[in-house]
Order: sequence, then C-alpha cells, then structure tokens
Amino acid sequence: MSRQLLAMALAPLLGLFILGIGNGFLATLITLRLDAAGESPVVIGWVSSAYFIGLALGAMFNDRLLLRIGHIRAYGTFASLVAVTVLLQGLWLDPISWFGLRLIGGWATVGVYLVIESWLLTSGEAKVRGRLLALYMIALYAAGVLGQLLLGVTDAMGVTAPFMVIGMLASLSVLPMAMIPRVSPLIEHAEPLSPMRLITLTPTGVMGSFGSGLAVAAVYSLLPLYLQRIGLTVNQIGQMMAVVILGAMLLQYPIGRWSDRHDRQMVLILIGTFCTLISAGMLLLPPNIWVMAGLLFLLGGGVFALYPVAVGHAADRAPAGALVRMSQGLLLINAIGSTVSPPLISPVMAAVGDAGLFWAFGAMSIGMVAFFGWRRSVRPAPLPVAPFSPTTPMSSAGAELAVTEELMQGATEHEHVEDLSDAVPEVETVEPLVGPPPPDEAHIVYYEDEEPPHAASPDQERLPDETTSPSRG
Repeated sequence: MSRQLLAMALAPLLGLFILGIGNGFLATLITLRLDAAGESPVVIGWVSSAYFIGLALGAMFNDRLLLRIGHIRAYGTFASLVAVTVLLQGLWLDPISWFGLRLIGGWATVGVYLVIESWLLTSGEAKVRGRLLALYMIALYAAGVLGQLLLGVTDAMGVTAPFMVIGMLASLSVLPMAMIPRVSPLIEHAEPLSPMRLITLTPTGVMGSFGSGLAVAAVYSLLPLYLQRIGLTVNQIGQMMAVVILGAMLLQYPIGRWSDRHDRQMVLILIGTFCTLISAGMLLLPPNIWVMAGLLFLLGGGVFALYPVAVGHAADRAPAGALVRMSQGLLLINAIGSTVSPPLISPVMAAVGDAGLFWAFGAMSIGMVAFFGWRRSVRPAPLPVAPFSPTTPMSSAGAELAVTEELMQGATEHEHVEDLSDAVPEVETVEPLVGPPPPDEAHIVYYEDEEPPHAASPDQERLPDETTSPSRG
C-alpha cells in the first residue's frame, strides 16, 4: 500500500480507533449498571435493543445526511451526538430515558461508521479495498479489546467517570478528521435487495446473517449480565469480554480462509455445531475462570465468523451487478436479528436463570445447523467465487467496501458458468454463456496450490440443464 493511500486512510482509522475504545465497553457498562440498579433481564434486554434499532435506522437513512453536508461535518455531527447521549446517561439512571438515548446513540454511531467506511471506499481503487478493509478491522477490534480492558479501570474512578471517559473519547475522535483537508467525495445511494428477493437468492445467507445478529447482540448485551451474576468483578468482566473480542479478531480470518477451500454451507454447519458445543461446555463444565476464558475465546471466534462466512456464501451465488445491493440487504437482515435478540433472550434468562443465555445460544445454534443442513441437501453450494474477506456489519458503505475487485471478477465468471439472469431480474448480468469464460478473458487465480474453482471441465460445456455446476442455496 502506497504512503499516499495510507495517509488518506490514517485520519478515519485513527478516529475510528479513538471512538471505538469508548464504544467498546459502553454496552457492557450499561448492562452492568442496569443490573446493579435492580432492573430485570427483560428491561435490560429492551434498553440494549434500542441501540440496535438505532443502528438499523441509521444504516438506512444516514447516507442522505452525509450527501447533504459532507464527510467532515457529518462526522462532527454524529460524534457529538454520541458524546452527548453518553454524558446524559451518566447524569441519571432511568430505563425509559436510557432507551431513547441508546436509540439516538445507535443512530449516531452507525453514522460515524458510514463516514469512515465511505471515506475508505473512495480512498483507493477496488484492488486495494481488501487491504483497507483489513486495516479497518484491525482498528475496530483492537479498540474493542482495549476498551473492555479499561472497563474496570474507569469504573474504579467513580459512578460517572466511565461515561465521562467515553464522552471525551467520542469528542476527541473528531480531531483527526477535522484537521486534515479533504474534499468530500460523493457516494452513490443503492437500495438494498428486499428480504423476499434475498430469501429467493440465498436462503442460507439470510439465515446466517440473521443468526449472526441474534448471537452477536446477545454477546454484547447479555453476556456481561451473566458474568456479573455468577460473581465476577467489573474488572474481570471487562477481561472476559476482551477475550471474546480477541477470539473474534484472531479466529475470523483462519475460519474464513478455510471456507475458501471447502463448501461454505458445510463450514456454516460446523460453526453452528461448534457454537452448540461451546454453549454446552459453559453449562456443564465447572466454573473455573481459565476454562471460562478459553470457552469464551472460542465462542467469539465462532459467533463473529458466522456473518462474514454467510455473506461469502451469498456472494458465491449473486450476480456481479447485485453484489453491493445484496450485501446491504444482508446488513439489514443482520440488524433486524440484533434488534430482536435481547428482547427474545432476556425473558429466557428471567425464566430459567442466568444460564438461560447459553440455553438460548445452544437452541439458536442447533436451529441454524438444522436449517443449513436442510439447505445443503436441497441445493448444494458451488465452489467459492472469490477469496474470503473479513466483514463487520456497520453501514451500507461498508457493504460496498467489502465488494473487492476479485469478488466482482469471480461473480462475473460465475455468471458464465451458471445462468443467473433470473436470479435477480432487475439487475443486469453478463450475457449467460454456457461453459467457461473465453480463453482471452482475464482470470484471477487466488488459490496457489490448486486450479481455479471456475475452470470448467469439458463435461460442463453442455446445455444449461446439464451443467455440472451446482446451484446456490
């Protein structure tokens, strides 16, 4: 990556890192404070859900504000709102007020992500998007780990100190963006594919995205409640949450690269099975801090890998012209899953006890395994069309950032092998040729030790109903 490109990406990444430190432990802090005040798991679940409702609304509408006022002013607006909502939460504790503040905070937070992701999107050509996305992921996860570790430190300073620290960090995150002159680039508004069209195109991708939203929201919102009620201190809770995010950061890419070599549907089945076993381990194994840390590390790796593998699976099926709209649609599905997760799971914890969190995790994982297995038996997945790319669901611009040049090339070649003209009727696809791409057409080779997955055998050069290329579930 060139120095000029790194310099252009440095300001938004630094702003993301600063804000992410505070945002990394805010959800944990709110859960712990509500529980300490005697609120029920159901109330905690609804307050937590407000944040994800704000995320979903912001993901759909914040781009209009960004187009009107530009990147730098939009960032200052959103970051200031984040700071104000957090500081107001530090002034008094009231679940109804906190619900409204968390909703506004979620809306503003996804606006910050939209600015950063669209800035990165326009910083370089499509061929460098993968590297920019990797830097983005490193900044995001590193800030999350550091933020969780600061939870115990700030909590020891007093009741309002953590909220003050988070508010100051949100305000400070404006500085890198405001100090660098930059002409705000225009971003295009693309309507995401409707849920029904997504279900027709990729049922497995929809279920994986929805299930990921359920699981990730429960980790951020309800896992701290479980840890506090089994007797961990605030400092230990922060450390355990940091272990979860560290597992997500370190295991997501190896799992994704493994999915490049295998049937992604089978990988999703194995991830679901793995999460089921982790949930059983949390329920059955003796409460040892080191055993718990190991299980939570693995749980973070499995839960946070579910979404990017599901998106990768969906991309293997989508026409090239529908990749961005498909990614944005799956982002919305993921946000819906995150929104309904705390209100659905918190009553289980209220009814059967704190361990109800992992009973719910296990039930969700078994349900996803059953669904993925059924879809694989009905419509086996094709070979991956492009290398795995880590993905964090944040904004519509981030969905476009993840659509790399390799993914577009792979999807175009896939349209040659399988007629995708009816998959998304309103999206223009390449002329569906029966057989492999022409010999003179550029072909990206990303598997170093095997033949490209799109190279068609002589048996594939047949009529459409006789091709051996399996269709996507």
